[in-house]
Amino acid sequence: MTTIHVAPEANLVMDPMNGVVAAEREDILSYSMEPILNQLDELDKVADDLVNSLAPDMPLLNSNPGRERTSYYAGIITNAFYGIIVGLIFATIIAIALYAMGQFGGGF
Repeated sequence: MTTIHVAPEANLVMDPMNGVVAAEREDILSYSMEPILNQLDELDKVADDLVNSLAPDMPLLNSNPGRERTSYYAGIITNAFYGIIVGLIFATIIAIALYAMGQFGGGF
């Protein structure tokens, strides 16, 4: 953490982030928080990317530009495909049931 020597003869220093003027002491250590703040900013980007991965129209951190709605369109195509497959299976079961009822003289 950087400090400004306000009055070196009186051992006064000022913290530019807070604006606090205090006496400089030898028994107090001060560390720079800049590397930790940079890591927190990086973690914030990753957390935002994780939240954006839940929405199909939000851009992801490592994706190419212009691919914001790719997950949305892929979901529509996938769900349409599964819907057609399930519908065909259901229609086949009904057709087999109707054929079987006609074969054995069953009716309503």
